[in-house]
Amino acid sequence: MTENRRARTAGAFDVRTVIGMLFLVYGVVLLATGLVQSAEAIEKAAGVNINLWSGIGMVVVSALFFLWARLRPIIVPESPQSSDQ
Repeated sequence: MTENRRARTAGAFDVRTVIGMLFLVYGVVLLATGLVQSAEAIEKAAGVNINLWSGIGMVVVSALFFLWARLRPIIVPESPQSSDQ
């Protein structure tokens, strides 16, 4: 006999989703900061708008975490039935 167990995905409680959200929030903040950065601040960073590039990188990493969680979801089985039946 085979048991039919129902399973569901972790969804919002998947750690990859939480990490992806954190990367997204920090990435958007850095991206916005990089877009309004003054030329003087860019010159202090050797001519590189480091906030803009870091923000872009963090948003890309966030997208990869979301894609990973979407393509390979964690399956959480329902609580097992007791064997004392």
